[in-house]
Amino acid sequence: MYGSLTTHPFFNYDDPQYVSENEHIQAGLSRSTLIWALSTADASNWHPLTWLSHALDCELFGLEPRGHHISSLVIHVMNVLLLFLLLLRLTGYIGRSAFVAALFALHPLNVESVAWIAERKNVLSTLFFLLTLIAYAWYVRHISWRRYIVVVVLFVMGLASKPMLVSLPFVLLLLDYWPLCRIQGLTAPSTAFAVPQTSWPNLIREKLPLFALSVGSAVVAILAQKAGHSVEPLGDLPIGWRVENALHSYTVYLEKLFFPVNLAVFYPHPLNTLTAGRTGLSVLFLLIVGVFVWKLRAHHGYALTGWLWFLGTLVPVIGIVQVGAQGMADRYMYIPAIGIFVITAWGSVDMFRALSLSSRYATVLALLILSGVSILTARQLGYWERPYDLWKHTLDVTQNNYVADDGIAYVLLHEGRPEALGYYEEAARIALRDPISHNAVAGDLQDHGKLSEAVEQYNVALRAGPEPKLSAHIYAELGLIYRQLGDDARAQQNSLLSLHADPQELPKMITQLSERVGERPAATGYFRLGLLLEAANRIAEAKDAYAQALQLNPQFNPARRALEALQSNDP
Repeated sequence: MYGSLTTHPFFNYDDPQYVSENEHIQAGLSRSTLIWALSTADASNWHPLTWLSHALDCELFGLEPRGHHISSLVIHVMNVLLLFLLLLRLTGYIGRSAFVAALFALHPLNVESVAWIAERKNVLSTLFFLLTLIAYAWYVRHISWRRYIVVVVLFVMGLASKPMLVSLPFVLLLLDYWPLCRIQGLTAPSTAFAVPQTSWPNLIREKLPLFALSVGSAVVAILAQKAGHSVEPLGDLPIGWRVENALHSYTVYLEKLFFPVNLAVFYPHPLNTLTAGRTGLSVLFLLIVGVFVWKLRAHHGYALTGWLWFLGTLVPVIGIVQVGAQGMADRYMYIPAIGIFVITAWGSVDMFRALSLSSRYATVLALLILSGVSILTARQLGYWERPYDLWKHTLDVTQNNYVADDGIAYVLLHEGRPEALGYYEEAARIALRDPISHNAVAGDLQDHGKLSEAVEQYNVALRAGPEPKLSAHIYAELGLIYRQLGDDARAQQNSLLSLHADPQELPKMITQLSERVGERPAATGYFRLGLLLEAANRIAEAKDAYAQALQLNPQFNPARRALEALQSNDP
């Protein structure tokens, strides 16, 4: 099923930033890459181990996507095996543990984490998450500080892969309740995995160093996200909107878990469109399930542990602290879904026993469920074969999705298809705080000589808080426009702002345009190249470019005026 990944290309959303256009990662494993990985906040996260895993792939496979996909798939398979071994070791149930692991392996919600190269952080952090849980089970069997250090080290490695793991100490407390049964006076000792019991205050004290690491990681994550502008796409959302979206998202996640259709790579934030009735129904549903599992706690501890696992591990990404422009994401369910899978596996067996049905019926039902999710997963993987198909599917199953409009426009633009502009215009209409689409619309206006309108759109893009690279590009374009308009002071100011935002962007634009006009000489192209060279203070080269424009078209007066202006300044 996942074998088709070996033919998939890089995805044009995050993959360029993480691998295909990241010079640090493409350099492979080196001292400079290590220093960069430990110090950077690129991609709005501090996850050095994730960066290093990508660098290792580049060392081994270069920029061939096949190898990068295989690495992610191998880690996913390891996670499946570790989950099975963990549940089997702690509970002693082979069939139930295998069913949970199979659901985890095959569920369509997990396709995004495995098929998206940039989501290496998800599968890698889960690898250390599961290793930490296994090490914790090893630790509680024979408590010692040496074993505790192993738990701490694995936890740190998980946090260095993705900060979403800050909820792990809470998960350990859930395991103390079930299936470890470590809480003195609350549960009978486990017969499957015998460990000493102790009081709940002692269990909390035992986790304090881990909670301290979680707090530290959360602080670093917030600082990295602010540095990377990931908290800006939607502006400062009112807390009420964020709480409403969080409550609503919990129920939607459950819906997609049991009915995994219409999955999308990006779900727009609902903002203020959620009604009080819809939010109220979500709250009521969550309360009813919570009361139900609480009443089952005496004889069905898996229900409370599984439910709180689902709720608790989603907290870091549920949207109370808004990061990015999404309302929710399939990849966020990679770990939380395990809690619901456990409830499903253990609950199904208990239900069949209560109905006095043969275990063979449970086996048949399990096979039917796994067959169903496998078919849906195969279909979902099909959308990932081409970025165009994935973005088109996302547009089909969501509404007002400016990110998908930007994504499909990018693909069409690189294929030379003129309909790309229409998607950018639609994205700009939907989102005033989308720098990508407003920059694209501005570029089209600039190409058609509508310079004042282009300036307006570029300024909208700048107010949206774009990343440094895009900011540098926009400032460079504004510098060109003002130079054409004869406003040399503003032209120089914007050129300096471009170099300040990203010193590499202006030289990169010059190189790309030089290659383009070399392949297809045109007076307008050489004129634009001359403006860029002038902005970079490469005056001699700018003169040559203007001269080339005049050689191709002696009547091209803008190039003549620009050349004469530079010559008049000669000593």
